[in-house]
Amino acid sequence: MKPIRVLVANRPRLMRELVMATISDQSDIEIVGEIHEESEIASAVEQTQPDFLIVALEQHDRLPEFCQSILQSHPQVKIIAIAPDRNSSVFYWASLRVQSNQIEASEAGVLSALRGKSRPVARIQ
Repeated sequence: MKPIRVLVANRPRLMRELVMATISDQSDIEIVGEIHEESEIASAVEQTQPDFLIVALEQHDRLPEFCQSILQSHPQVKIIAIAPDRNSSVFYWASLRVQSNQIEASEAGVLSALRGKSRPVARIQ
């Protein structure tokens, strides 16, 4: 079975390290890169072709600005946006339009979304 390829681009560094520690020991998940600056995300996605991009969610009710262009350029990429200060996570993907579901803000919630088994907590517009 092909591993799930994940690019991690969370800020701040501590959050990025916690996310990586959570998923790095999963046998079916491969971390293909770690991004420190938002300006590097588009080129890293192009270069690594991940299945998932994990980013920081700064505004709970809004898709991060750069995500729209990532999803338009790479509709196969799914995005998990995490807001630890609000204990919130959102799963974005593209089809004919960008869609999202709020997911459980926990290790289990993130791992379920990575594996395609997430159960939505609520629908986000």
